[in-house]
Amino acid sequence: MASKLLTFVLLLLFRCTSGTSTAADGCVFLGEEEINSLYEEGDVVIGGLFPLHHSPVSWLEAYNMKPRPNMYKYFSSRALRWMQTMAFTIKEINESSDLLPHLKLGFHIRDSCDDIPVSLRALLLLVNGLPGKSSEADGGIHLNVSNIDCAAIQRTMSPVIIGDAGSGVSIALLRSLGSFHIPLVSYFASCTCLSDQKEFPTFMRTMPSDAFQIRALVQLVSYFNWSWVGVIGVESDYARFAIQLFLQESVQYGVCAAYTHFYPVGLSEQALDKLMDVIQMASSKVIINFSSESEMQAILRAIRRRNIDGLQWIASEAWATARALWEEFGDVLKGTLGFAIRRVNEIPGLKQHLVNLKPSSIRENVFMAELWEETFNCRLNRSVNNHSHGADSYFHRTSCKGTESLNDVYSAYADVTQLRVSYNVYKAVYLVAHGLQDMTQCKMGDGPFANGTCADPKNFKPWQLLHYMKHANFSALGEKVHFDHNGDPIPYYDLVNWQQSPEGSLQLTKVGFYDGSSPPGHSLIINDSVIQWPVGKQASRSVCSDKCPPGFRVARRKGEPICCFDCISCAEGEVSNKTDPSKCSRCSLDKWPHKGRDRCVPKATEYLSYHDLMGIALCVASILGTCLSLFILGIFFINKETPLIRANNRELSFLLLVFLAVCFIVSLCFIGEPSDWLCRLRYPAFGISFALCISCLVAKTAVVLMAFRFTLPGSNAMKWFGPKQQRASVLLGTAVQVIICFIWLLTNPPYSENITSYNSAIIITECMTGSEVGFWCTLGYIGILACICLLMAFLARKLPNHFNEAKFISFSMLIFFAVWITFIPVYVSTPGKYTVAAHVFAILSSSFGLLVCLFVPKCCVIFLKPEKNNKLNIMQR
Repeated sequence: MASKLLTFVLLLLFRCTSGTSTAADGCVFLGEEEINSLYEEGDVVIGGLFPLHHSPVSWLEAYNMKPRPNMYKYFSSRALRWMQTMAFTIKEINESSDLLPHLKLGFHIRDSCDDIPVSLRALLLLVNGLPGKSSEADGGIHLNVSNIDCAAIQRTMSPVIIGDAGSGVSIALLRSLGSFHIPLVSYFASCTCLSDQKEFPTFMRTMPSDAFQIRALVQLVSYFNWSWVGVIGVESDYARFAIQLFLQESVQYGVCAAYTHFYPVGLSEQALDKLMDVIQMASSKVIINFSSESEMQAILRAIRRRNIDGLQWIASEAWATARALWEEFGDVLKGTLGFAIRRVNEIPGLKQHLVNLKPSSIRENVFMAELWEETFNCRLNRSVNNHSHGADSYFHRTSCKGTESLNDVYSAYADVTQLRVSYNVYKAVYLVAHGLQDMTQCKMGDGPFANGTCADPKNFKPWQLLHYMKHANFSALGEKVHFDHNGDPIPYYDLVNWQQSPEGSLQLTKVGFYDGSSPPGHSLIINDSVIQWPVGKQASRSVCSDKCPPGFRVARRKGEPICCFDCISCAEGEVSNKTDPSKCSRCSLDKWPHKGRDRCVPKATEYLSYHDLMGIALCVASILGTCLSLFILGIFFINKETPLIRANNRELSFLLLVFLAVCFIVSLCFIGEPSDWLCRLRYPAFGISFALCISCLVAKTAVVLMAFRFTLPGSNAMKWFGPKQQRASVLLGTAVQVIICFIWLLTNPPYSENITSYNSAIIITECMTGSEVGFWCTLGYIGILACICLLMAFLARKLPNHFNEAKFISFSMLIFFAVWITFIPVYVSTPGKYTVAAHVFAILSSSFGLLVCLFVPKCCVIFLKPEKNNKLNIMQR
C-alpha cells in the first residue's frame, strides 16, 4: 500500500490549481525546471538514465527557505561516454537504410546521479514527456492549459527506458514503472533478483546476471586454492543478493567466508574504522568486494591510512575496469583480479563522435561543459555548468583558452580501448531498434495481439514493444545477441588483471575468460602465467586449514566453518587416495594399506615356506632325522645276527626304525603352501605314522613283559606273542587310528583357508582341521597308546637289563608326553606359520626322542663297546 501511495505521489508532475490569481486557469509543474539533459526529437523517443554524478553531499534541510539543489562529490566522465554512446548508436540507426528506414528514433537522456530520488524524478520526466517552454513564478512553472499541445507532449514521452546502471536504483525504478508496463533495459544492473519475472516482468538487460558472475568468482578462488576469503559489500540489493549467492555457491567448491561485512553507501569514519578492524583481524588476505567505484575510493584511502598491505583484491564487475581508481591507488590495487563484462575492440565511428566536438555544443550542453572544465581544470565563458560552481576551487580556475583538445590528454570519456559498458549500451539501443523493426514488419491477421492485430510503430503501447523485445534475436558487431526467458543475455566475462605498464599507467590485461554457455568444468579458462600478483611471483595462500593429503581424513571443528578442520590419519585397514576426504575407505579383504595409507596393496601371504629360515631349519632337521633312522636301520640290519640285536626283538626294531623315518618324512608335509589335498594328507599321515611307532613300542614292551612274567612251567602264554601276533598287534593298534582318520575325512575333512583375523596386514594361509573332534580324537588316540606303553614299561622296569628296554621306553614316553602336552597350548594360542612350526617341532622332537632313547645306546655298544655284544654278556644277570 505504501509503495502504491509513493508511486501516486511521484506521478503528480502536473498539479491543476484553482483559487489563486496567478494560476487560476493553469497547471503548475512541481519542482525546479530540469534543463540538464540530452534531447533529440524523433518518432520514438528512447529514454536514458546514466549516473553522471555520484556520492551526494548530504545536509539537513530546515525548510524555512527554498531547498538547495542536490550537490555531488564526483563527476564520471566514463558515464558521459555511455550517454554519448547511446546518442551515437541512435544516430547510427537513423542513418542506416536497413534498420527502421521509415522511422526516426529520438533520445532523451538524463543524469540519474546514482541516487534513487533523483532517478525517480528523472524517470517520471522521461515517461511524461517535455512540458515545453514556460516561465517561473512562485517557486513553480506555470503552464496555460489551453496552450498545452497534448499531441506534442505525447511525442516526447519515452515508451522504453535504457538504464539505470545500479541494481538498487533499477529496482526502485521498476517498482514505479511496473504499474504502467514500461520496459526498462539496463546496461549495467546485474543483481540476480532482477531476473524474477513475476516481480519485474518489464525488465531486460544486456548485462549478465550476477548468478553467472558469482559462479565465475567462486571458480576463480577455487582455482587458486583460496578457500578462506573475506567478502564485503555495500548495503544495497546488489551486494546483498550477490553475497548471499556467493555463500551458497561456495559450499560446492569448499570455499568459506572468513567474514562477511556490509558497509553503508555513505561511508563515515566510524564505518570505515569498523571495516578496517574486520580486515586486519582476519587471517584471510583475499577480499572480494561488491561495491561501486565511489565506495571503493573511501575504502582504499582507509587501507592506505592503516598501512595494510599484501591484500589480494577480487573485483566485482561494478569496479573491475574503474581506471580512475588506479590514478590514486595504483600501488594498493596492483595485482587485482576481476571479471569484466565482454569487451569489443571498437565501435566504428564512436571515437570520432566523442572527440569531434564543436565549441558551441560544449558551452550549451551542461554535461559536456562540465567534462571540459573538469578535464582541463579551467572555466568556460558563459558555461551552463552548475555542478562545480559550489566548489571553492572552481572560481580560482583560469579561463579556457579554446585550444584544448581531448586528443592531447587522457580521459576516461575518450578512452575506447575498454568498451565494455559502452558496448552494453550499444546493444541495448539495438535491442529496442530490432523490437521496433519486428513491429514494423508485422502483417495484419498474423500479429501477436488480439485477433491477429499489429501495433502501430508510431503510436504503440509500451507493453506491445516489450513483447517484440523479449523475442529479439540479432547480431551486434558480429556477436549473436539473444535472451533467455528471464530477459538475461548469455553470460561472457573477461578475467582482467590490474597490471602496471612501464609508463606507470593501468594496464587491464586479459588473463582468462568465463563462458556461461560452455559445459560444466570448461567454463572458466585462466592463463595464470601472465598474471601479476600483489606480492611475489605466485598467488598468495589464503586458507583456514591446509589440505589433508592422501592418507588422512578431514575432522571438522565443532562450531567453525567447513574450511577449518584437522587432518587425522586413516585408521588401520583404511586408506584415502585424494585430498580432503571426509572419510577413509576400507581395503578389500585381500589388500592392506600402503605405509602412507594412500593406497591399498596386496597383502603378504604367510605360511611356513621352504624359503623361510624357520622352514629351512625344520626341513633340514626332518631330512637329518630320516637319514639317521635309515642309517641306524642299516647298522641294525648288518648286525642283525649279533646277540644285542637279537635280544631286543630285531623285527619290531626294524619296523620301528622304518616308522620313525616315516614320521620324519611326514613332517615335510607341514612345510610349503597349504592346499586342500595337502591338508587332507598331512593330518592322517601324522596320526597314522605315530600310531605305528607307538604300537610297535607297545608290542615290543608286551613281548618282554610276557617273556619274563609268564614263563612258569606249563604256561603257553608266549604262543600268543609270536612274530605273527606281534605284527598283528601293530596293525590292530594302527587300524583304530586309520578308522578314526577315515571317518574324519568322510565327514568334515581338513582344508586350506586364507585367514586375516590374526593380523590384518597379512593373509595367513593355513590348514584348518575341519572337524575339531576328528583332530583331537587322532591326537588323543596317540596319547592313549603312549599311556599304555608307559604303563607296560613301568611294569617291566625290574626285568633283566639286556633284554629289557623299559627304562629307555619310559624315558622316551616321558619326552613324548612333555613335548605334546607343551604343544597343545602353543597350538591353541600361536597364530599362522608358528602354529605349523610348533606342530612340526613336536613331531621332530618326539621322533628324535624315540630314536635317541631307544637306538643310540645300542649303536654305542656296537661301535664303542663291541666286546659286550656277545651271548655270554647278554645272558648273565
